[in-house]
Amino acid sequence: MEHEPFKAGDIVVAEYKSGRYIGRIVELTSSRKAAVEIMAVARHPQQGDLHHPMQADVGLFHQRRALAHKEIALMLLTTIEPYRGSVPDYADSLRHAVQSHKQELNQLQRWAERALAEMEALEKDYFRS
Repeated sequence: MEHEPFKAGDIVVAEYKSGRYIGRIVELTSSRKAAVEIMAVARHPQQGDLHHPMQADVGLFHQRRALAHKEIALMLLTTIEPYRGSVPDYADSLRHAVQSHKQELNQLQRWAERALAEMEALEKDYFRS
């Protein structure tokens, strides 16, 4: 995948370990990576084992924290895009990202409960004795 020619000082949005962040490129460290200083959180990282998504019973259920304000992370250039718009306050963006992720998880939980109830109803219909 081709990427735009980025330079130090560019404001970008980039993905890092299932999270998405708005930041400033500090340095292009290689032809594949850039050091990005975190300015805001666009999407909170996923919890759990990324190799076994949606599974709760795993050896190590990871708790993933969002990258900190002004933390510098090496990010693949293929995950970086130009950011257009005003950069939100870090604390506000983190609060919004946490609430948004919690809403997604709540919706998933409600869907799973409803799907399980429907499967139980079908099971009773399928296997009448």
